[in-house]
Amino acid sequence: MTRTDGYLLDNRQAEAGQRFDALAALFDSTTFRHIEQFGIGSGWRCWEVGAGGISVVSWLAKKVGPTGRVVATDIDTSWAASATRPPVEVCVHDVGADEPPGDGFDLVHARLVLSHVPDRERALRSMIKALRPGGRLLVEDADPALQPLLWPDERGTEQQLANRLRHAFRQLLAEHGADLAYGRRLPRLLREAGLRQVEADAYFPITSPACAALESATIRQIRAQLVAAGQVTDQDIDRHLANVTASAMDLATAPLISAWGRKA
Repeated sequence: MTRTDGYLLDNRQAEAGQRFDALAALFDSTTFRHIEQFGIGSGWRCWEVGAGGISVVSWLAKKVGPTGRVVATDIDTSWAASATRPPVEVCVHDVGADEPPGDGFDLVHARLVLSHVPDRERALRSMIKALRPGGRLLVEDADPALQPLLWPDERGTEQQLANRLRHAFRQLLAEHGADLAYGRRLPRLLREAGLRQVEADAYFPITSPACAALESATIRQIRAQLVAAGQVTDQDIDRHLANVTASAMDLATAPLISAWGRKA
């Protein structure tokens, strides 16, 4: 497909905050469970890559306390005003192009980031480089190709419309350079990069209010691009958004694959 420059889901758009809130509701408990298993505690040094919203950054700050350090980076830090206080440091950074913002980290974490980064290999190398020996890497990414449907139980016109819109969204993501099958490759990529004790699991939310909130915010955010692509009309989108608001819809997300390992 033709590559289109720029991230499709711009953090500066009005719906971005709603998406961050929905993603936090869906996935924070999974992320926190994994990091807790690493033994995070006072004094840890953490790098949160492509931080987006503040929920993970704020949780890490509480865990590491005043003697710790949380470096939160993103290509757009307009979201970060309320998070910028010790032990949190926020800086503009492109993980696929820039050198790491330090080294000796106990934890490096990225969620729903690397599949959108043009130079994913460099980004992963950079994150591992920033770890101390024995430090932990946790990479979490979606795999839309593994579960491509918005409404898995397709029975009628509402479900068909929802799934058609999800297909159009997936095409836009691919055209903007996203790797729609990146999540399933994470365990292998971490092993090949030299990490030890690599493990992985997947979380597949369905029928959650947060799934509906995420869908509404996402479709509103990319509405113009969807219509311009010619696969759906404004009327289709209006009908779908009304269905999401009014119906008991069993909406799903793509599976979130979490993979983690330890630096030798």
